[in-house]
Amino acid sequence: MPGTVVPHPRRGRQGAPEKTTGRQPRSGHGRQCGGCAHARCWVHVRRRQQHEAERGGERATSEGTRLGFLESCWYTLQFLNKQKLLEEIGESWLPYLTPRDAEFHQLWKTKYSKLILRTSDTVPKGLHQVVQDAFLTLQKHGCLFQDLIRIKGKDFFTPVSRILIGNPGCTYKYLNTRLFTVPWPVEGSKIKYCNPEMFDACNALMKLNDYLHNEAVQALKEQSLSETKETKDAGVTNKEQDFSTCVEGERTILEDQSSSYVPRTDCINLKNKTSYNLTLLNYMDPLQMLYLKQEPYFGMGNMAVSWHHDENLVESSTVAVYSYSCKDPVINRNQQEDLRGRDPAVWHVGLKVAWDIKTPGLALPLHPGDCYFMLDDLNMTHQHCVLAGWPPRFSSTHRVAECSRGTLEYIFRQCETALQNLQAESESVALSLKSLEVTIVKEVEGIHNEVEFEWLRQFWFQGKRYRKCTDWWFEPMAKLEEFWKKMEIMLLKETEEDVTENVYCFVESIHKFGVYCIWDPEAAFSHFCSVSTMFSTFYINQQ
Repeated sequence: MPGTVVPHPRRGRQGAPEKTTGRQPRSGHGRQCGGCAHARCWVHVRRRQQHEAERGGERATSEGTRLGFLESCWYTLQFLNKQKLLEEIGESWLPYLTPRDAEFHQLWKTKYSKLILRTSDTVPKGLHQVVQDAFLTLQKHGCLFQDLIRIKGKDFFTPVSRILIGNPGCTYKYLNTRLFTVPWPVEGSKIKYCNPEMFDACNALMKLNDYLHNEAVQALKEQSLSETKETKDAGVTNKEQDFSTCVEGERTILEDQSSSYVPRTDCINLKNKTSYNLTLLNYMDPLQMLYLKQEPYFGMGNMAVSWHHDENLVESSTVAVYSYSCKDPVINRNQQEDLRGRDPAVWHVGLKVAWDIKTPGLALPLHPGDCYFMLDDLNMTHQHCVLAGWPPRFSSTHRVAECSRGTLEYIFRQCETALQNLQAESESVALSLKSLEVTIVKEVEGIHNEVEFEWLRQFWFQGKRYRKCTDWWFEPMAKLEEFWKKMEIMLLKETEEDVTENVYCFVESIHKFGVYCIWDPEAAFSHFCSVSTMFSTFYINQQ
């Protein structure tokens, strides 16, 4: 896939349209060209890269190699953890609880207290209607797509169809694929949707986002208050605690209960943890799937989404999910009483403590319109999966995505930084460079590669899917292409400067050869061999 973010450079995926050139990311500063005394000369390195690319070779940049190594280590660690867990389990299943088990709520309270459920009857009916209509609208217009993702060096299509909706100019990256938000109509934005239904759908999801934000803030406040009460209660039972301190503690609790006072710093933290900037919509019809993975540890049955942590989120931020299965399945009551474990006809969210075999898992049933929240660090300390039921299901997963390097504002700022080294001649349209310092050149190359491989290729690989919703992204992407072309010119200018230096080195060497011929024939012969090598290398590099 052009634009994937595994170590650069790499071949394009089959069937992927390449909007930009098939060039590999540049590298090679600080290497010395054979026969050339200038360490900054990378003409030879670039030509060798092109030659290797033509032969199907793949050379990664130093940064790409480092990221690839870290990614490989992470997947290896996950694999080893999984293998160790499976070995410890053996042929038996780990225990898990459902609401039919007497210990279910106690386990939920003690081990999964940061998982909060809001049943459908607590959500405003009007919001249910517009959100569910939005799901059906997106499906009707063909706006839900299976993403091509990369795991352990292999490409897969997700079994779940998805679309990303959120703040204008935001992107979200998961499993080496960058998704671009279909912008929802925030105040002051000028977004042209393909039809009024699309506007209504995005507007409904923005309303859902606001509702879930408020609910998440309230849930975090309740959690904080509950923890404070538990701490104070524990302090009261401590016989060594001073009585006056206990009275002061009880007074503080009463004040918190009456005024719901939250310190300013806590308010900032609450906002950072719950200010959802996008939602990833999911859809699956299990009966249309040829194959679904089986849950491997607890025997929970068919999985729509395997065990995972949500990635690329602001640390300790809350994830909110609105679930809508199109209809509740009708189950024979006698059959339901005979079932062991979770009901396979009903969708569930499964949770477990990450890489722990002592704590039982949890399978929480999800009925149409239910919402659940993973508060604070639950997404980091626990893993979750989605267990498939029988009916088709939509979900809207609202996240505080880590977008420090994933917004248009950021990448435009990067481009402006790179183009500061480009200047136009006053008396002509010719362009020249302000500096050829290695650090500046490397920075420009890095930004040039980032624009191409992290943005342009990722965007155009996904084709025209966004045209079904809005054309909002096409103007900024065209602007990014113009920036990319200017940076390409800058890199070509750097090449010309290096070629000039190579020619100068060659001429200087010929002059030395003439001097050696007069004073030292043996040195002349040795120098002749080195000059011939340099000339051959220089000639090949220009082909």
